[in-house]
Amino acid sequence: MRLRWQTFLDRVQERGDYDTPQEAERSSRVVLALLGAHLVGDVRAELAARLPETFAVILLNPLQAAEPLSPERFVSATAAWIEGATERTAAWDVSAVLSVVADEAGEELTARILLQLPPGYDLLFGRPHLPR
Repeated sequence: MRLRWQTFLDRVQERGDYDTPQEAERSSRVVLALLGAHLVGDVRAELAARLPETFAVILLNPLQAAEPLSPERFVSATAAWIEGATERTAAWDVSAVLSVVADEAGEELTARILLQLPPGYDLLFGRPHLPR
C-alpha cells in the first residue's frame, strides 16, 4: 500500500527534527533522487509503489549515476544538492529519509535494496543488523 504524502513527510520531519515540512520535503526529494540512481529493476519499482506518488516519480526518474557512490560520497552528494548543508547535516538528512524509506519498504525489500548498494548503506538506512 502506498504511503500518504503527509504521513511520509511527517515521519521524515520528526526523524530529522526539521522545523518545517518544507525542509523534510527538500531532503526527501534530494535523497530519493540520488537513491533512485542506484537502484534498478523490480527493487526500484517495488519501493516506488510504497512511496507517495510524487516521491515515487522522483525515485523512478533519477539522474543517472556514472558509478555507485559509497555511503560517504552519497552523503557528500546530498550536501552538494542542499543549499547550506554540511557533511554532518547531510548525513542527518540522509538517515532521516532512508530510515523512513526502510520502515515503509519492510525488512525483506530493504535487504534487497542493500544488495544493490555498496557496503555501508545499512547504517544510513538505520538497519545495521541486516546482512548483506
